[in-house]
Amino acid sequence: MPTPKKGARLGGSAQHQKRILSNLAASLIEHGAIKTTDSKAKALRPYVEKIITKAKDGSVAARRQVLADVPQKDVVAYLFNELAPKFENRAGGYTRIIKLENRAGDNAPMSQISLVLEETVSTEATRATRAAASKKAAAEEAPAEETKAEETTADTAADATEPNEGDVEAEAPAQPESAAEESAEAKADEKADEK
Repeated sequence: MPTPKKGARLGGSAQHQKRILSNLAASLIEHGAIKTTDSKAKALRPYVEKIITKAKDGSVAARRQVLADVPQKDVVAYLFNELAPKFENRAGGYTRIIKLENRAGDNAPMSQISLVLEETVSTEATRATRAAASKKAAAEEAPAEETKAEETTADTAADATEPNEGDVEAEAPAQPESAAEESAEAKADEKADEK
């Protein structure tokens, strides 16, 4: 004997719950998104995801199994012919639940459940683009660090050849280009003051 579902059922009996889920699934497949209560949306999500997984198979046996769950031929034909190819690159997560305002009449918590039809990027492609971006960023940072090191050595050499106090024409200090150069110059000035 099968173990009954724990908690309250949608509707009154198991057969009523099955019909509710079947009708909700047909509406979701036909329209792409529906508004319903939270509990119905949470129960509908795995039901529809299993149906879409069977539709991706595309075989006659899979079509008959889906027709047993959703007995509307036009909806099943639309699912197999038009929706299933859109989910070929997606391994799961075909639906999305978004919480909405409570219903005005009885204050029931409402949700919108919709099919996720956006294209997914494969994980290998995202890894490749991330690796390329990090290499590019590293390549840009390395020359920048080398030029900063050269500038600081040039600044210390310029500080060593400062003019004497008796010279009238002293050059104006060079304007620093970045905050790192400013801090390096400030440290060099502090060391000169301490001596």
